[in-house]
Amino acid sequence: MNKILLFNEKTKMADVIHKDYRLIPVISRFGINFGFGNKTVLEVCEENKINAWFFLEIANSYHNPQYFPKKQLQSFASDLIIQYLSNTHSYYLKVKVPEIEGYISGMKKLASVKNLKNIELLEVFFKEYEVELEKHLDYEESRVFPYILALEKAVNEKECSAELLGKIENEPIEKYERNHDNLEEKLGDLKNLLIKFLPPVLGKEICQKLLIELFRLEEDLENHSRIEENVLVPRVKILEQKLLQISEA
Repeated sequence: MNKILLFNEKTKMADVIHKDYRLIPVISRFGINFGFGNKTVLEVCEENKINAWFFLEIANSYHNPQYFPKKQLQSFASDLIIQYLSNTHSYYLKVKVPEIEGYISGMKKLASVKNLKNIELLEVFFKEYEVELEKHLDYEESRVFPYILALEKAVNEKECSAELLGKIENEPIEKYERNHDNLEEKLGDLKNLLIKFLPPVLGKEICQKLLIELFRLEEDLENHSRIEENVLVPRVKILEQKLLQISEA
């Protein structure tokens, strides 16, 4: 695959979508709305007060899985990375989950008496997945992200409170339990349930759309995980070490 970046600051924002429609929700997470005409990525980002270089790194790494600039991404401020990740969380819970629930509900309405129980089992399975996803995202929002922002603030101010120092020593980022693999594994189980074991359904088109959205969610979660595990966590380890050095000094 071509290692040259497909998108740069001079690329028309409209061309970003034409080249890869999967970037539509990514663009939305930055708060960018349609109607940008022939403006370039840089022009659109400047108008929306967005860091264009961060946007380009995210867009290019999402478009090309082989392109993942860890060092460049780690150079951006933690709050910038966290804001994007937090917007992604909202997208999962407010857009993707309701969308998938809608398809399952549609299948249920069209199900024959014989097949209704299978669709209900599918519904229960996804509900359980949704609860686990919400729990995971809430943990990040309420515990992990505030901890990271506190670390960055302390490093910038060159001052570490006793409380924060205690968290670094007793609850470092290494203890952060990431269950992305488990979340992705459950999505895989759900896909296999549809592909391999679900008897023929009346709402075939809805079933196909559901399967496509499950694949899209899985791919999005994989990209999300890459940023958290390969960018955010290593960056936090550096912040923790800096604060430990400051406290010793």
